[in-house]
Amino acid sequence: MIQPGTDSHPVLACAAEIDHSLKAVAGIDPVFMSVDQKRQALLALDQLEGQLAELKLRVVAESDDVAEIDGARSITDWIAHRTHRDRRECARTGWLAKELTRRPILATGVMEGSANLAQATVIARALDRLGPDIRPEVIARAEQVLVGYCTEFNPAELKRFGHRILEILEPEVFEDEERKKLEEELERAERETSLTLHDRGDGTSDLKARIPTAIAKRLKTYLDAYTSPRQPDTGSGLGIGGGVVDTATGKRIPYDRLLGEAFGSLLESIDPNRLPLHGGSPTQVIVTMDYADLVKGAGVGLLDDGTPITAGQVRRLACNAQIIPAVLGGKSEPLDLGRARRLFNTPQRKAMGLRHRHCQAEGCTIPASWCEAHHAGEPWARGGKTNLDEAQLLCSWHHHRAHDETYLVKLLPNGQVRFHKRT
Repeated sequence: MIQPGTDSHPVLACAAEIDHSLKAVAGIDPVFMSVDQKRQALLALDQLEGQLAELKLRVVAESDDVAEIDGARSITDWIAHRTHRDRRECARTGWLAKELTRRPILATGVMEGSANLAQATVIARALDRLGPDIRPEVIARAEQVLVGYCTEFNPAELKRFGHRILEILEPEVFEDEERKKLEEELERAERETSLTLHDRGDGTSDLKARIPTAIAKRLKTYLDAYTSPRQPDTGSGLGIGGGVVDTATGKRIPYDRLLGEAFGSLLESIDPNRLPLHGGSPTQVIVTMDYADLVKGAGVGLLDDGTPITAGQVRRLACNAQIIPAVLGGKSEPLDLGRARRLFNTPQRKAMGLRHRHCQAEGCTIPASWCEAHHAGEPWARGGKTNLDEAQLLCSWHHHRAHDETYLVKLLPNGQVRFHKRT
Protein backbone atom coordinates (compact mmCIF):
# COMPACT_ATOMS: atom_id res chain seq x y z
CA MET A 1 0.00 0.00 0.00
CA ILE A 2 1.29 3.45 -0.94
CA GLN A 3 1.63 5.76 2.06
CA PRO A 4 3.08 9.12 0.97
CA GLY A 5 4.55 11.33 3.67
CA THR A 6 4.06 15.03 4.20
CA ASP A 7 6.86 15.80 1.72
CA SER A 8 5.63 13.25 -0.81
CA HIS A 9 6.03 13.93 -4.52
CA PRO A 10 2.76 14.68 -6.42
CA VAL A 11 3.24 11.51 -8.48
CA LEU A 12 3.27 9.40 -5.31
CA ALA A 13 0.29 11.31 -3.95
CA CYS A 14 -1.56 10.59 -7.19
CA ALA A 15 -0.67 6.89 -6.96
CA ALA A 16 -1.89 6.79 -3.35
CA GLU A 17 -5.15 8.44 -4.29
CA ILE A 18 -5.71 6.02 -7.16
CA ASP A 19 -4.92 3.12 -4.83
CA HIS A 20 -7.43 4.42 -2.28
CA SER A 21 -10.13 4.91 -4.91
CA LEU A 22 -9.66 1.43 -6.35
CA LYS A 23 -9.95 -0.13 -2.91
CA ALA A 24 -13.22 1.71 -2.43
CA VAL A 25 -14.77 -0.04 -5.42
CA ALA A 26 -13.04 -3.42 -4.98
CA GLY A 27 -16.19 -5.19 -3.78
CA ILE A 28 -18.68 -3.56 -6.12
CA ASP A 29 -20.26 -5.88 -8.68
CA PRO A 30 -20.78 -4.18 -12.10
CA VAL A 31 -23.79 -6.42 -12.69
CA PHE A 32 -25.92 -3.85 -10.90
CA MET A 33 -24.84 -1.00 -13.20
CA SER A 34 -27.24 0.26 -15.83
CA VAL A 35 -26.34 -0.02 -19.49
CA ASP A 36 -25.63 3.70 -19.68
CA GLN A 37 -23.42 3.55 -16.58
CA LYS A 38 -21.44 0.63 -18.04
CA ARG A 39 -21.01 2.53 -21.29
CA GLN A 40 -19.65 5.58 -19.47
CA ALA A 41 -17.44 3.46 -17.21
CA LEU A 42 -15.83 1.55 -20.07
CA LEU A 43 -14.86 4.71 -21.93
CA ALA A 44 -13.74 6.58 -18.81
CA LEU A 45 -11.62 3.69 -17.49
CA ASP A 46 -10.00 3.18 -20.89
CA GLN A 47 -8.99 6.83 -20.99
CA LEU A 48 -7.72 6.73 -17.42
CA GLU A 49 -5.75 3.58 -18.16
CA GLY A 50 -3.97 5.37 -21.00
CA GLN A 51 -3.25 8.43 -18.89
CA LEU A 52 -1.87 6.31 -16.08
CA ALA A 53 0.31 4.41 -18.56
CA GLU A 54 1.64 7.72 -19.92
CA LEU A 55 2.51 8.86 -16.39
CA LYS A 56 4.38 5.60 -15.84
CA LEU A 57 6.30 6.11 -19.08
CA ARG A 58 7.35 9.58 -17.96
CA VAL A 59 8.74 8.11 -14.75
CA VAL A 60 10.45 5.25 -16.62
CA ALA A 61 12.16 7.70 -18.96
CA GLU A 62 13.79 9.46 -16.01
CA SER A 63 14.67 6.44 -13.86
CA ASP A 64 18.03 5.29 -15.20
CA ASP A 65 19.50 6.34 -11.86
CA VAL A 66 17.36 3.69 -10.14
CA ALA A 67 18.98 1.00 -12.25
CA GLU A 68 22.45 2.42 -11.65
CA ILE A 69 22.08 2.56 -7.86
CA ASP A 70 20.54 -0.92 -7.66
CA GLY A 71 23.14 -2.43 -10.01
CA ALA A 72 20.74 -3.33 -12.84
CA ARG A 73 21.83 -3.16 -16.47
CA SER A 74 18.90 -0.91 -17.36
CA ILE A 75 15.69 0.40 -15.88
CA THR A 76 13.71 -2.01 -18.05
CA ASP A 77 15.70 -4.95 -16.62
CA TRP A 78 15.07 -3.56 -13.13
CA ILE A 79 11.31 -3.36 -13.79
CA ALA A 80 11.21 -6.85 -15.29
CA HIS A 81 12.99 -8.29 -12.23
CA ARG A 82 10.96 -6.43 -9.61
CA THR A 83 7.55 -6.87 -11.24
CA HIS A 84 8.15 -10.35 -12.75
CA ARG A 85 7.16 -9.12 -16.19
CA ASP A 86 8.44 -10.27 -19.57
CA ARG A 87 11.74 -8.58 -20.39
CA ARG A 88 10.80 -7.96 -24.00
CA GLU A 89 7.58 -6.28 -22.90
CA CYS A 90 9.54 -4.08 -20.50
CA ALA A 91 12.08 -3.27 -23.20
CA ARG A 92 9.27 -2.08 -25.49
CA THR A 93 7.94 0.04 -22.63
CA GLY A 94 11.37 1.59 -22.12
CA TRP A 95 11.72 2.32 -25.83
CA LEU A 96 8.34 4.05 -25.99
CA ALA A 97 9.16 6.03 -22.85
CA LYS A 98 12.30 7.42 -24.51
CA GLU A 99 10.39 8.11 -27.72
CA LEU A 100 7.76 10.19 -25.91
CA THR A 101 10.46 12.39 -24.38
CA ARG A 102 11.44 13.56 -27.87
CA ARG A 103 7.94 13.52 -29.37
CA PRO A 104 6.08 16.28 -27.45
CA ILE A 105 2.98 16.25 -29.64
CA LEU A 106 2.64 12.49 -29.33
CA ALA A 107 3.32 12.61 -25.57
CA THR A 108 0.57 15.20 -25.13
CA GLY A 109 -1.86 13.08 -27.11
CA VAL A 110 -1.18 10.08 -24.88
CA MET A 111 -1.37 12.18 -21.71
CA GLU A 112 -4.71 13.70 -22.71
CA GLY A 113 -6.07 10.30 -23.70
CA SER A 114 -6.60 11.05 -27.39
CA ALA A 115 -3.96 8.44 -28.34
CA ASN A 116 -3.55 5.04 -26.72
CA LEU A 117 -0.23 3.25 -26.27
CA ALA A 118 -0.70 0.97 -29.28
CA GLN A 119 -1.35 3.99 -31.48
CA ALA A 120 1.61 5.82 -29.95
CA THR A 121 3.91 2.88 -30.71
CA VAL A 122 2.82 2.81 -34.35
CA ILE A 123 3.31 6.56 -34.72
CA ALA A 124 6.73 6.57 -33.07
CA ARG A 125 7.95 3.81 -35.40
CA ALA A 126 6.56 5.60 -38.43
CA LEU A 127 8.39 8.79 -37.46
CA ASP A 128 11.61 6.86 -36.89
CA ARG A 129 11.43 5.47 -40.42
CA LEU A 130 11.48 8.96 -41.94
CA GLY A 131 15.25 9.05 -41.61
CA PRO A 132 17.81 11.69 -40.67
CA ASP A 133 17.62 13.59 -43.97
CA ILE A 134 14.03 14.73 -43.46
CA ARG A 135 13.67 18.31 -42.23
CA PRO A 136 12.56 18.66 -38.56
CA GLU A 137 9.53 20.75 -39.52
CA VAL A 138 8.33 17.96 -41.84
CA ILE A 139 8.68 15.38 -39.05
CA ALA A 140 6.77 17.70 -36.68
CA ARG A 141 3.95 18.04 -39.22
CA ALA A 142 3.83 14.28 -39.70
CA GLU A 143 3.66 13.79 -35.92
CA GLN A 144 0.81 16.27 -35.62
CA VAL A 145 -1.18 14.74 -38.47
CA LEU A 146 -0.79 11.17 -37.21
CA VAL A 147 -1.75 12.10 -33.65
CA GLY A 148 -4.83 13.85 -35.04
CA TYR A 149 -5.79 10.62 -36.83
CA CYS A 150 -5.87 8.75 -33.49
CA THR A 151 -9.45 9.81 -32.81
CA GLU A 152 -10.60 8.15 -36.05
CA PHE A 153 -8.32 5.23 -36.84
CA ASN A 154 -7.09 2.11 -35.03
CA PRO A 155 -3.38 1.09 -34.85
CA ALA A 156 -3.50 -1.04 -38.01
CA GLU A 157 -5.02 1.80 -40.02
CA LEU A 158 -2.55 4.27 -38.52
CA LYS A 159 0.30 1.99 -39.54
CA ARG A 160 -0.80 2.23 -43.18
CA PHE A 161 -1.02 6.03 -42.90
CA GLY A 162 2.40 6.05 -41.25
CA HIS A 163 3.96 4.26 -44.22
CA ARG A 164 2.47 6.90 -46.54
CA ILE A 165 2.72 10.02 -44.37
CA LEU A 166 5.69 11.46 -46.24
CA GLU A 167 3.96 10.77 -49.54
CA ILE A 168 0.91 12.68 -48.24
CA LEU A 169 2.78 15.67 -46.82
CA GLU A 170 5.81 15.99 -49.10
CA PRO A 171 5.32 14.06 -52.38
CA GLU A 172 8.57 15.31 -53.90
CA VAL A 173 10.60 14.49 -50.82
CA PHE A 174 8.88 11.09 -50.63
CA GLU A 175 9.82 10.21 -54.21
CA ASP A 176 13.42 11.24 -53.60
CA GLU A 177 13.60 9.18 -50.39
CA GLU A 178 12.03 6.17 -52.06
CA ARG A 179 14.51 6.45 -54.92
CA LYS A 180 17.43 6.53 -52.46
CA LYS A 181 16.10 3.53 -50.56
CA LEU A 182 15.54 1.51 -53.73
CA GLU A 183 19.00 2.36 -55.02
CA GLU A 184 20.57 1.32 -51.72
CA GLU A 185 18.57 -1.92 -51.68
CA LEU A 186 19.51 -2.71 -55.27
CA GLU A 187 23.20 -2.03 -54.64
CA ARG A 188 23.16 -4.25 -51.56
CA ALA A 189 21.23 -6.97 -53.41
CA GLU A 190 23.75 -6.95 -56.24
CA ARG A 191 26.65 -7.26 -53.78
CA GLU A 192 25.02 -10.23 -52.05
CA THR A 193 23.80 -12.05 -55.17
CA SER A 194 25.22 -15.57 -55.38
CA LEU A 195 24.39 -19.07 -56.61
CA THR A 196 26.11 -22.36 -55.84
CA LEU A 197 25.48 -25.90 -57.07
CA HIS A 198 26.55 -29.03 -55.20
CA ASP A 199 26.18 -32.54 -56.64
CA ARG A 200 25.14 -34.80 -53.74
CA GLY A 201 26.12 -37.94 -55.66
CA ASP A 202 22.70 -39.57 -55.21
CA GLY A 203 20.97 -38.25 -58.31
CA THR A 204 20.15 -34.89 -56.73
CA SER A 205 21.99 -31.60 -56.46
CA ASP A 206 21.65 -28.78 -53.95
CA LEU A 207 21.07 -25.32 -55.34
CA LYS A 208 21.60 -22.39 -52.99
CA ALA A 209 21.00 -18.87 -54.18
CA ARG A 210 20.54 -15.32 -52.97
CA ILE A 211 19.07 -13.04 -55.62
CA PRO A 212 17.40 -9.61 -55.72
CA THR A 213 13.80 -9.68 -54.54
CA ALA A 214 12.48 -8.40 -57.86
CA ILE A 215 14.08 -11.32 -59.67
CA ALA A 216 12.87 -13.77 -57.01
CA LYS A 217 9.28 -12.58 -57.38
CA ARG A 218 9.52 -12.93 -61.16
CA LEU A 219 10.89 -16.45 -60.73
CA LYS A 220 8.06 -17.27 -58.31
CA THR A 221 5.50 -16.09 -60.88
CA TYR A 222 7.08 -18.31 -63.54
CA LEU A 223 7.17 -21.33 -61.23
CA ASP A 224 3.55 -20.83 -60.22
CA ALA A 225 2.66 -20.97 -63.90
CA TYR A 226 4.09 -24.50 -64.02
CA THR A 227 2.49 -25.67 -60.78
CA SER A 228 -0.61 -27.82 -61.08
CA PRO A 229 -3.38 -28.11 -60.18
CA ARG A 230 -4.30 -24.61 -58.96
CA GLN A 231 -7.68 -25.34 -57.42
CA PRO A 232 -8.15 -25.26 -53.59
CA ASP A 233 -7.73 -28.49 -51.66
CA THR A 234 -9.10 -29.57 -48.30
CA GLY A 235 -5.78 -29.32 -46.48
CA SER A 236 -4.51 -25.77 -46.48
CA GLY A 237 -7.47 -24.29 -48.31
CA LEU A 238 -5.16 -23.18 -51.11
CA GLY A 239 -3.57 -25.74 -53.38
CA ILE A 240 -0.85 -23.31 -54.31
CA GLY A 241 0.16 -22.69 -50.69
CA GLY A 242 0.14 -26.08 -49.01
CA GLY A 243 0.70 -28.52 -51.83
CA VAL A 244 -1.85 -30.48 -53.84
CA VAL A 245 -3.49 -33.87 -53.72
CA ASP A 246 -2.49 -36.21 -56.55
CA THR A 247 -5.85 -37.48 -57.86
CA ALA A 248 -4.20 -40.73 -59.00
CA THR A 249 -2.95 -41.68 -55.54
CA GLY A 250 -4.87 -39.48 -53.10
CA LYS A 251 -1.56 -38.44 -51.52
CA ARG A 252 -0.55 -34.88 -50.80
CA ILE A 253 2.37 -33.50 -52.78
CA PRO A 254 4.24 -30.78 -50.85
CA TYR A 255 4.41 -27.34 -52.40
CA ASP A 256 8.21 -27.22 -52.22
CA ARG A 257 8.38 -30.36 -54.35
CA LEU A 258 5.99 -28.80 -56.85
CA LEU A 259 8.22 -25.75 -57.08
CA GLY A 260 11.31 -27.92 -57.53
CA GLU A 261 9.75 -29.77 -60.44
CA ALA A 262 8.44 -26.50 -61.85
CA PHE A 263 11.99 -25.12 -61.80
CA GLY A 264 13.17 -28.05 -63.90
CA SER A 265 10.31 -27.53 -66.35
CA LEU A 266 11.16 -23.85 -66.60
CA LEU A 267 14.76 -24.65 -67.56
CA GLU A 268 13.62 -27.17 -70.16
CA SER A 269 11.33 -24.60 -71.77
CA ILE A 270 14.06 -22.01 -72.40
CA ASP A 271 14.43 -21.21 -76.08
CA PRO A 272 17.96 -22.38 -77.03
CA ASN A 273 18.11 -19.78 -79.81
CA ARG A 274 18.13 -17.03 -77.17
CA LEU A 275 21.07 -18.44 -75.21
CA PRO A 276 24.66 -17.20 -75.73
CA LEU A 277 26.43 -19.03 -78.56
CA HIS A 278 29.25 -20.12 -76.26
CA GLY A 279 26.89 -21.45 -73.58
CA GLY A 280 25.22 -24.81 -73.19
CA SER A 281 21.52 -25.32 -73.72
CA PRO A 282 19.30 -27.27 -71.32
CA THR A 283 16.74 -27.79 -74.10
CA GLN A 284 19.03 -28.87 -76.91
CA VAL A 285 21.01 -31.85 -75.66
CA ILE A 286 22.69 -34.90 -77.13
CA VAL A 287 21.26 -38.05 -75.60
CA THR A 288 23.31 -41.21 -76.04
CA MET A 289 21.53 -44.56 -75.72
CA ASP A 290 22.06 -48.13 -76.81
CA TYR A 291 19.81 -48.80 -79.78
CA ALA A 292 18.28 -51.97 -78.30
CA ASP A 293 17.45 -50.15 -75.07
CA LEU A 294 16.01 -47.23 -77.02
CA VAL A 295 13.62 -49.49 -78.93
CA LYS A 296 12.32 -51.37 -75.90
CA GLY A 297 12.28 -48.30 -73.63
CA ALA A 298 14.71 -49.73 -71.09
CA GLY A 299 18.19 -48.80 -69.88
CA VAL A 300 19.54 -45.31 -69.42
CA GLY A 301 20.63 -42.43 -71.62
CA LEU A 302 23.64 -40.17 -71.17
CA LEU A 303 23.64 -36.41 -71.62
CA ASP A 304 26.63 -34.85 -73.36
CA ASP A 305 28.34 -34.22 -69.99
CA GLY A 306 27.97 -37.88 -68.95
CA THR A 307 24.97 -37.41 -66.66
CA PRO A 308 22.71 -40.51 -66.78
CA ILE A 309 18.94 -40.16 -67.24
CA THR A 310 16.21 -42.79 -67.45
CA ALA A 311 14.54 -43.90 -70.64
CA GLY A 312 11.36 -42.24 -69.37
CA GLN A 313 13.15 -38.93 -69.05
CA VAL A 314 14.48 -39.28 -72.58
CA ARG A 315 10.97 -39.89 -73.91
CA ARG A 316 9.57 -36.89 -72.04
CA LEU A 317 12.38 -34.61 -73.22
CA ALA A 318 11.69 -35.78 -76.77
CA CYS A 319 8.21 -34.24 -76.51
CA ASN A 320 9.20 -30.66 -75.72
CA ALA A 321 13.00 -30.38 -75.97
CA GLN A 322 15.25 -30.45 -79.00
CA ILE A 323 16.78 -33.89 -78.55
CA ILE A 324 19.70 -34.88 -80.77
CA PRO A 325 19.84 -38.69 -80.58
CA ALA A 326 23.24 -40.36 -80.72
CA VAL A 327 22.34 -44.03 -81.21
CA LEU A 328 25.03 -46.66 -80.51
CA GLY A 329 25.39 -50.19 -81.88
CA GLY A 330 26.37 -53.32 -80.02
CA LYS A 331 30.04 -52.29 -79.68
CA SER A 332 29.13 -48.79 -78.53
CA GLU A 333 29.93 -47.47 -81.98
CA PRO A 334 27.96 -44.42 -83.17
CA LEU A 335 25.31 -45.55 -85.68
CA ASP A 336 23.57 -42.21 -86.13
CA LEU A 337 23.86 -38.63 -84.91
CA GLY A 338 20.44 -37.31 -85.76
CA ARG A 339 19.14 -33.79 -85.93
CA ALA A 340 16.96 -32.04 -83.41
CA ARG A 341 13.50 -33.32 -84.29
CA ARG A 342 10.02 -34.31 -83.24
CA LEU A 343 8.71 -31.00 -81.96
CA PHE A 344 5.23 -29.67 -82.60
CA ASN A 345 5.37 -26.50 -84.67
CA THR A 346 3.59 -23.24 -83.89
CA PRO A 347 0.45 -23.86 -86.00
CA GLN A 348 0.04 -27.28 -84.41
CA ARG A 349 0.34 -25.80 -80.92
CA LYS A 350 -2.29 -23.18 -81.77
CA ALA A 351 -4.61 -25.88 -83.06
CA MET A 352 -4.15 -27.89 -79.88
CA GLY A 353 -4.94 -24.80 -77.79
CA LEU A 354 -8.15 -24.23 -79.71
CA ARG A 355 -9.15 -27.86 -79.27
CA HIS A 356 -8.37 -27.96 -75.54
CA ARG A 357 -8.44 -24.77 -73.48
CA HIS A 358 -6.81 -26.46 -70.48
CA CYS A 359 -4.55 -29.35 -69.59
CA GLN A 360 -6.28 -32.54 -70.70
CA ALA A 361 -5.62 -34.28 -67.37
CA GLU A 362 -8.89 -34.96 -65.61
CA GLY A 363 -9.67 -32.15 -63.15
CA CYS A 364 -6.69 -29.95 -64.09
CA THR A 365 -7.33 -26.30 -64.94
CA ILE A 366 -3.89 -25.17 -66.10
CA PRO A 367 -4.42 -22.98 -69.22
CA ALA A 368 -3.32 -24.33 -72.59
CA SER A 369 -0.70 -21.60 -72.99
CA TRP A 370 1.15 -23.05 -69.98
CA CYS A 371 0.96 -26.67 -71.15
CA GLU A 372 3.37 -28.93 -73.05
CA ALA A 373 2.66 -31.06 -76.10
CA HIS A 374 2.83 -34.76 -75.30
CA HIS A 375 3.30 -37.45 -77.97
CA ALA A 376 0.74 -40.03 -76.93
CA GLY A 377 1.02 -42.19 -80.04
CA GLU A 378 3.84 -44.36 -81.35
CA PRO A 379 6.99 -43.87 -79.21
CA TRP A 380 9.85 -41.73 -80.50
CA ALA A 381 12.19 -44.74 -80.39
CA ARG A 382 9.97 -46.52 -82.95
CA GLY A 383 9.78 -43.57 -85.30
CA GLY A 384 6.48 -42.16 -84.09
CA LYS A 385 5.17 -39.13 -85.99
CA THR A 386 4.27 -35.70 -84.74
CA ASN A 387 0.57 -35.75 -85.62
CA LEU A 388 -2.22 -33.76 -84.02
CA ASP A 389 -4.46 -36.80 -83.66
CA GLU A 390 -1.79 -38.40 -81.44
CA ALA A 391 -1.05 -35.26 -79.41
CA GLN A 392 -2.14 -34.44 -75.88
CA LEU A 393 -1.88 -31.10 -74.14
CA LEU A 394 -0.56 -31.63 -70.60
CA CYS A 395 0.77 -29.30 -67.95
CA SER A 396 4.32 -29.95 -66.78
CA TRP A 397 3.12 -31.85 -63.70
CA HIS A 398 0.94 -34.28 -65.66
CA HIS A 399 3.46 -34.54 -68.49
CA HIS A 400 5.90 -35.96 -65.93
CA ARG A 401 3.23 -38.48 -64.87
CA ALA A 402 2.59 -39.45 -68.50
CA HIS A 403 6.21 -40.61 -68.79
CA ASP A 404 6.27 -42.26 -65.39
CA GLU A 405 5.97 -46.05 -65.76
CA THR A 406 4.35 -46.31 -62.32
CA TYR A 407 1.19 -44.60 -63.66
CA LEU A 408 -1.53 -45.98 -65.89
CA VAL A 409 -2.82 -43.46 -68.44
CA LYS A 410 -6.32 -43.71 -69.91
CA LEU A 411 -7.84 -41.47 -72.58
CA LEU A 412 -11.49 -40.75 -71.74
CA PRO A 413 -14.25 -40.33 -74.39
CA ASN A 414 -14.45 -36.59 -73.67
CA GLY A 415 -10.76 -36.12 -74.52
CA GLN A 416 -9.56 -35.91 -70.95
CA VAL A 417 -6.70 -38.06 -69.62
CA ARG A 418 -7.04 -40.03 -66.40
CA PHE A 419 -4.00 -41.07 -64.35
CA HIS A 420 -3.98 -43.94 -61.88
CA LYS A 421 -1.09 -45.21 -59.76
CA ARG A 422 -0.22 -48.84 -60.48
CA THR A 423 -0.63 -51.16 -57.50
